[in-house]
Amino acid sequence: KSNSKIVNFTTMIFRSVILRRILTQRKPISIRGFHASACLNDALDMVDTFTRRHMGPSDEEAKDMLATVGFNSFDELIKSTVPAEILTTKELSLESPRTESEALERMKEIAEKNKVMKSYIGTGYFDTIVPPVILRNMLENPGWYTSYTPYQAEIAQGRLEMLLNFQTMVVDLTGLPMAVASLLDESSAAAEAMQMCYALKGKRGKKPNFFVSNDVHPQTIGLIK
Repeated sequence: KSNSKIVNFTTMIFRSVILRRILTQRKPISIRGFHASACLNDALDMVDTFTRRHMGPSDEEAKDMLATVGFNSFDELIKSTVPAEILTTKELSLESPRTESEALERMKEIAEKNKVMKSYIGTGYFDTIVPPVILRNMLENPGWYTSYTPYQAEIAQGRLEMLLNFQTMVVDLTGLPMAVASLLDESSAAAEAMQMCYALKGKRGKKPNFFVSNDVHPQTIGLIK
C-alpha cells in the first residue's frame, strides 16, 4: 500500500508539471475591465478568484456584441450611454483585486472595528430575541433561498413560501378569516394591514375612516397617512 501511495503521488507531480508546461506555452487571454473571461497561465494559481468562476463572454464574443449594437469599443458604448456631466475621465484609485478568501479576511478586519453599543432610541427600534428553533429552521435554513442565485428576483419565492406558512399558522391559532405577515418594517406592515381592511370592505357604503391610536409610533402614523 505504501509503494502504491508513492507511485500515485509521483504520478500526480508528473501530471502537474506537464500541465504547467502546456499552460505556460499558451498565449494568455487579456482580461478586460468590462467582462471577466480569462485563461489561467498556471494550474497552481489561486482558484477562488472571481474571474476563474465567472462565465462571462470571451473577447471575440464581446466584439460581436459591440458590433451588433453599433460600437467598436466599450468606451464608445459607455460614452454614448452615460451623460457627459456625470462621466468622469479620471482613473479610479482602486486597490488590486482580491481573491474570495482575501476579501473575506479584509471584511473581517473592517467588521472588527465596529463597536456594539446599547440602543436607547426607542419608538420600536429595539433588539429582539428570536427562539433558536425559528432561527435554525426558518431564518437560517438555506432551503428557503439556495434554490436561486441571490441576485435573482425569484429568491422572493422562498420568502413567500415562508410567509404563507406563518400566515396559515396564525389563522389556525386565532380563527381569523385572514392574516397578513410581512418581512417589511412595522410602518409598512401597518400600511398593509390598512390596505387589507379596505380590500375586505370592498366598495360598499361611504368612504370609511381609519382610526389609529395616538400611542402608535410616529413613523407608523406618518406612513399610514
